[in-house]
Amino acid sequence: MKKRILYIGNNLSNPTFTATYISFFSEVLKQEGYWVKTASAKDNKALRLVEMLSLIWSHRKDTDVVLIDTYGAQNFYYAYSIGKLCQQLKLPYIPILHGGNLKERLDKTPNLTKSLFGNARLNVAPSHFLYDIFVDHGFTNSRIIPNSITLENYPFKERKTFKPNFLWVRRFQERYNPMMAVKVFEQIYRKHPEAKMCMVGPEKDGSMEKCMEYAAQHHLPVEFPGKMKKRDWAALSVDYDFFINSTDVDNTPISVIEAMALGLPVISTDVGGMPYLIENGKDGILVPQNDVPAMVAAIEELLENSQKCQQIAQAAYEKVKQFDWEIVKEEWISVLNG
Repeated sequence: MKKRILYIGNNLSNPTFTATYISFFSEVLKQEGYWVKTASAKDNKALRLVEMLSLIWSHRKDTDVVLIDTYGAQNFYYAYSIGKLCQQLKLPYIPILHGGNLKERLDKTPNLTKSLFGNARLNVAPSHFLYDIFVDHGFTNSRIIPNSITLENYPFKERKTFKPNFLWVRRFQERYNPMMAVKVFEQIYRKHPEAKMCMVGPEKDGSMEKCMEYAAQHHLPVEFPGKMKKRDWAALSVDYDFFINSTDVDNTPISVIEAMALGLPVISTDVGGMPYLIENGKDGILVPQNDVPAMVAAIEELLENSQKCQQIAQAAYEKVKQFDWEIVKEEWISVLNG
């Protein structure tokens, strides 16, 4: 019999949030025949936690395993509270690790993290980046299972020429440094007046407003369509030729994996898990954190070499095939049924 799963995470429809992994992962698990209940879609943080805890309590006798989306910032305390309840009820739970700032959480609150992660049935990391950090902190009950996508939903576009058209997809939040992308584009636009950029994502902390004001003041042709569904920005991507990832904190972001699947060469900062996802010069380009001149120089070099762009795009596509759910699901099935 298929396992009965409670999946705890932020499944919010709030316009200030992008779709999180729970919305994708819960659906593909259901398609595999698993019984899955999720929480929570509540915007209010207190009500969200209450719903999460209530779901576990009400299904404590008919649940085989609890999956917990786990981040390093404030949302960590949701995961910690869920883990403690699972321990009391003797329910096995699996934290699914997200976010490039989990190392800071491990260092900042060692007692809490030891209680949560040390008592987990398994800690699932999406790459060697977080896996190595967790093992170094003594959590040998860890395993790598990559973040996954349904590859067929992201049709690869083979580009013969590459124009200075840039796509950025992320939540507008300071940690993702969207202003860096705007300033990179500003320098590219000075040399290439035909250039354009689209920055997709919801506002979180005022970063979008700052970017919009800067773009307007400097007369930059940057579009800000706001939050978009994945299928919509995937369709939009055919009008662009490069993907910029300007973040200061990262793990292995789904948006970058999706861009690689769509055939967009990725130029990213080299923070967190990015060097584990992208091999610099082979299937993407990495530059130092917040180094605008370095990213501009990397883009200019690519604009002068379409063959290199094609090679990067093709190599990236070959790499992300391993993230297809049809492949990744075998690892999850072994964990859930084990």
